[in-house]
Amino acid sequence: MEAGVTREEALALLKKYNHKPFHLSHALTVEAIMRWFVRLFDYAQKDIDFWGLAGLLHDVDFECFPEQHCVKSAELLEKANASKDLIHAVCCHGYKICCDVEPMHQMEKVLYAVDELSGLIGAAARLRPSKSCCDMDVSSLRKKFKDKAFASGCSRDVILQGAQMLDWELNELFDKTIQAMRSCEDIVNTELSALFKLQMMP
Repeated sequence: MEAGVTREEALALLKKYNHKPFHLSHALTVEAIMRWFVRLFDYAQKDIDFWGLAGLLHDVDFECFPEQHCVKSAELLEKANASKDLIHAVCCHGYKICCDVEPMHQMEKVLYAVDELSGLIGAAARLRPSKSCCDMDVSSLRKKFKDKAFASGCSRDVILQGAQMLDWELNELFDKTIQAMRSCEDIVNTELSALFKLQMMP
């Protein structure tokens, strides 16, 4: 699959419509998670780049157009000359939530599954003494998952449906996603800091 845009172009588009640290951090995190998963499945380099770009841009419209999420993104991406494959991949993570674009490819199912879950893991990590997911295990995450009052904005139903789409047990999805977030935590923090330093430069 071809993306139609480079990472530099994708990052510029993301920063044009997203300015809050949380949204930028989430985009960079999901990008890195997707790149971890595609390597797990042993895809080719071009697929690694595509999966990463889908993760980076999946919420491109959310900060500025929350009421049109996964609808406005198609318009923004089309104007940026993104491929139809990338537009479909980005939009389908909102399947039955805010759009009717269904995840079909394995990559799209992974994105659907890890988007909400990464938010839950991130929220849980911020409460740990380490402020990190590097010492988090599946059992502690499972407790947070069962506590519906914790990070209530992270849909448990979507996470469950994502695991079902992938034909994985929930604990397998938890374990893999924790591993993916461990692998990228420092990289994401470094890149996020660099982004804000650039924005502050005259």
